Amino acid sequence: MASPLPLNALRAFEAAARHANIARAAEELSVTPGALSHQIRALESRLGVPLFERQARGVALTAEGRLLMPGLSAGFAQLRGAVDTLQAATPRNRLVIATPPAFTSKWLVPRLHRFTQLHAEVELRIAASAAYADLAADDVDLAVRNLALDRAGDAGLLHERLIDDALIVVGSPALAVRAGRGGKALAALPLIHDDQLAGRPGVPTWADWCRAAGWPAVDDGRRGLRFSSAEYAIEAALQGAGLLLAHALLVHDDLAAGRLVAPLDLRLPTGRAYFLVQPRRRRESPVALAWRDWLRAEMAAMDGAAAGGAAAPARAAAQAKRRAVVAKSRGPVPGVRAAQRVK
Repeated sequence: MASPLPLNALRAFEAAARHANIARAAEELSVTPGALSHQIRALESRLGVPLFERQARGVALTAEGRLLMPGLSAGFAQLRGAVDTLQAATPRNRLVIATPPAFTSKWLVPRLHRFTQLHAEVELRIAASAAYADLAADDVDLAVRNLALDRAGDAGLLHERLIDDALIVVGSPALAVRAGRGGKALAALPLIHDDQLAGRPGVPTWADWCRAAGWPAVDDGRRGLRFSSAEYAIEAALQGAGLLLAHALLVHDDLAAGRLVAPLDLRLPTGRAYFLVQPRRRRESPVALAWRDWLRAEMAAMDGAAAGGAAAPARAAAQAKRRAVVAKSRGPVPGVRAAQRVK
């Protein structure tokens, strides 16, 4: 009897070969670069041949790797096609959406009741996980993912850019007022770190934020609470544990309600965005279309409110009041004109 194929290792090889980069392949599969390298080494050991040449800026296929890649790519494409054919032939009102945990708890859950009110006939399941679902093999219809804007494309997937990601400093109202007095006050306050995206190219640090604000840099490397999950970091900020360099989308509702306050209306782009992801070859079902349209409308409503649209007056008044308190406590802040503002 033939031994079973090492599917995880083959998937790791295919992703690394397609990206020609271990780190980007690891990000796609939601594993660490070390874990992905280990899977590839195990596959090379099993096959008895090297599959990659390690280079300074990535990896390149060996002659053996080039022999393996076409058939493997065709095999994964055939698997995706088989699943798509079955799902297209099986009409259903059930919809499974894969989403990141922090996006789910902080942005999606407070709005989901509006979708269910509009589409009571849909059996909706939210699969919240930090790992990316395999839209070909897993029982998932659509996914929301936070991805780099310069990522390599995937021929089997469609990506619709929903909203760009940015970081903003937030804290409890009392801490934010103290931080608003300037860089010296900020240096004395406790910090909270969300390590989920730390170290990835283009993602701003505390030093970047202070530079954009025209404030002295804070020593963010050796002090403060650290969390591997954004929602825990936000909860710590809500409890007054410190100031957090947070994802603007994830703290949108807490800022609007006054539970968190930004000491300075400054946000920095991360070079990433939230995308709606779906298989390219799968025919979109009516319930998937309804979800996509609803998600677009919710994002548009949020942007409209932030820009001062019809839903904005009460929120804008509350934000103006909070900003006045912060501004009074700190006076003018140098360097702000060059910064990108939160609207």
